[in-house]
Amino acid sequence: MVVRSDQLVRLAGFSSHQGYPERLRRIRFFDPENRKWLVFLTTNFALPAPTIALLYKCRWQVELFFKWIKQHLRIKAFYGTSENAVKTEIWIAVAVYVLVAIVKKRLHLQASLYTILQVLSVSLFEKMPLAQALTFPRDAEFDDAAGNQLNLFE
Repeated sequence: MVVRSDQLVRLAGFSSHQGYPERLRRIRFFDPENRKWLVFLTTNFALPAPTIALLYKCRWQVELFFKWIKQHLRIKAFYGTSENAVKTEIWIAVAVYVLVAIVKKRLHLQASLYTILQVLSVSLFEKMPLAQALTFPRDAEFDDAAGNQLNLFE
């Protein structure tokens, strides 16, 4: 991690200066993994610039983790608001995701985890073996329906 500059700055815009008139620390560094220059503003004047750059980089990993949670664990909203409730809901969602991944591997399913979760959410209360619910055979019922269908392009 290469620190390019470590400066003391003040916000120059009228409204931004009105909102935060104190001075800030501006750290610019090069991230070799992503091959990008990044700039951060902070109020921490005690830590060395490389440490602050590393902290922001770790914070970005936390942001990516929560983005992954939103995309994969299908948590739309939390039912509880306490720290314990949120942690419990996240752990339950992670456990469900891992269990579905295990089922996918053991049953050698080709469907994506998202598709499997969709099937499970629709057939949650149906009395059917799990393997049958998650295999997607081409039924005779579908073939019969396709046989009655008009073809526009023949």
